[in-house]
Amino acid sequence: MKTLLKTSILLSFCLIALTSMTFKPKRIIFFGDSITQQGVSKNGYVTLIKKSLDSTKYDIIGAGIGGNKVYDLYLRLEDDVLNKKPDLVVIYVGINDVWHKQSSHTGTDYDKYLKFYQALINKIQGVGSKVVLVTPSVVGEKKDGTNELDADLNKYAEGIRTLAAKNNLPICDLRKIFAEYEAKNNPEDKEKGILTVDRVHLNETGNKLVADQLLPLVK
Repeated sequence: MKTLLKTSILLSFCLIALTSMTFKPKRIIFFGDSITQQGVSKNGYVTLIKKSLDSTKYDIIGAGIGGNKVYDLYLRLEDDVLNKKPDLVVIYVGINDVWHKQSSHTGTDYDKYLKFYQALINKIQGVGSKVVLVTPSVVGEKKDGTNELDADLNKYAEGIRTLAAKNNLPICDLRKIFAEYEAKNNPEDKEKGILTVDRVHLNETGNKLVADQLLPLVK
């Protein structure tokens, strides 16, 4: 009887301890440029992912700033990501690194892009957070490599694929996914309006496509 009583008391204490523990939801930070900044809007990809996940189990944060390139992400990494102690960080950057070389001559050379990107990975993993990589999507939606910056975007996207393989990280290959979608859904070869509103930033269809592709990688 005494043994049974002790066991019962012990189980009661264990139950109290378990119920008093604070459950910590999985914190996911989407880290990027204006595409991610707009991703937290009503129909943005970050918002769509947030709506698809149980809010008691996931804490979703968008950390996008317009105009950012990879070194901008590196400079604000501590404040906007690491200090928030994320479980997972999704890095989606590269459009401005390519685009701004043409538009304002302030882009990022390929070698520097990869070095900064690897530094981001190292610092994020260094605090115990997991990482998902995303290839840059499009600057113009014409098919078959006919957009002016397609060659550069392909090169930078391939660099991200190499980093993913080197670091054994999951990757959302939007460069490839967008190209496949345009091949099937852009018969008039439009430069915008299929997945983007302005050749770069996502429309409703584009946001849904990105959300659908990222969701399985962040669960």
